[in-house]
Amino acid sequence: MTDIITTTADLAAACERFAQFEFVTVDTEFMRETTYWPKLCIIQIASTVEAVIIDAEAPGLDLAPFFALMADEKVMKVFHAARQDIEIVWHLGGILPHPIFDTQVAAMVCGFGESISYDQLVGRITGHPIDKSSRFTDWSRRPLTEHQIDYAIADVTHLRDVYLALKTKLERQHRSEWVREEMDILTSIDTYQVEPEHAWKRLKMRIKKPLQLAVLMEVAAWREREAQGRDVPRGRVLKDDAIYEIAEQHPTTPDALGRLRTIPKGFERSRTAEEILAAVKRATELPKEKLPRLPKSRPAADGNGAAVDLLKVLLKMTSEEHGVAARVIATVDELEAIAGDDNADVPPLHGWRRELFGEHALRLKRGEIALRLEGRRVSVVGEAIRV
Repeated sequence: MTDIITTTADLAAACERFAQFEFVTVDTEFMRETTYWPKLCIIQIASTVEAVIIDAEAPGLDLAPFFALMADEKVMKVFHAARQDIEIVWHLGGILPHPIFDTQVAAMVCGFGESISYDQLVGRITGHPIDKSSRFTDWSRRPLTEHQIDYAIADVTHLRDVYLALKTKLERQHRSEWVREEMDILTSIDTYQVEPEHAWKRLKMRIKKPLQLAVLMEVAAWREREAQGRDVPRGRVLKDDAIYEIAEQHPTTPDALGRLRTIPKGFERSRTAEEILAAVKRATELPKEKLPRLPKSRPAADGNGAAVDLLKVLLKMTSEEHGVAARVIATVDELEAIAGDDNADVPPLHGWRRELFGEHALRLKRGEIALRLEGRRVSVVGEAIRV
């Protein structure tokens, strides 16, 4: 039988036991369909000798012992796809787990590909299949079913074997430091702080004028604050399409707002409409010299398109040769930045990525190396091919 912890005393005792180990594996189950912030339902933790479930919804349960364990520098916290789990700990406990190890990142560095799922990874490493049928069940309902409990515990018990296997492989390949660099990003406060003033950056840039961008920024910031305050998804407050249309038309009266096709009938008479119009007014009253500048689109200078394509080939070749997922090394946007600027401040030109790929990318741009097709295999030649 799996221990389900429902009291603070039991949680404190369990966390005290877990704190004696070099590492623990951690997972969470939460609901987010109807809220802005994830609603934590259960926490699973395992050491090498035990595994427990913490009922985060148990009346009177204080999660302070769990947060203390997450902050314990002597204990490695192992997650798979850690970002959302860490976001929950940050939001509820105000701390960032540290140190951490994310097996999803490690798997991509170790050559398991870009899209391998957790159950596939477990199968490849341990040979044990995972039943994922409970993945999308309602974790807020009580009591938990036996099937849910088995599923939840399996996630952290299999994670122990995955962690140990990946850790060994990283050490053998001398790539442990690569993963540590990625963990620094995952444990940075900047990764999880949600500033309403930056909410507009989440939207695809379809704006062509500074005034439209000013309206977009004001309305997006208002929506973010409203969603946070009401704890509802952004789309429940205002759809993205409505923000775009408001930015393009910048209505200043209820009638003008009501005429927009993305605005529901009667919406213009609501308190929400008043606040949106106030946001539009703040933007439209900005002096011309204080309007925001449109983000620069990366110019496709002569030859840049071909240069990006060439860098893509080099990236794919590097990925296959070293067994590292391509998207961990560089993104298309980063390749475009390198194609346009040898000194672009992008990850592929820093740290281990520069050594693995970035230096070769710059040398390829400068004509110091070339790519050659030998049968079905692409290889690098040290001297540029001159036409």
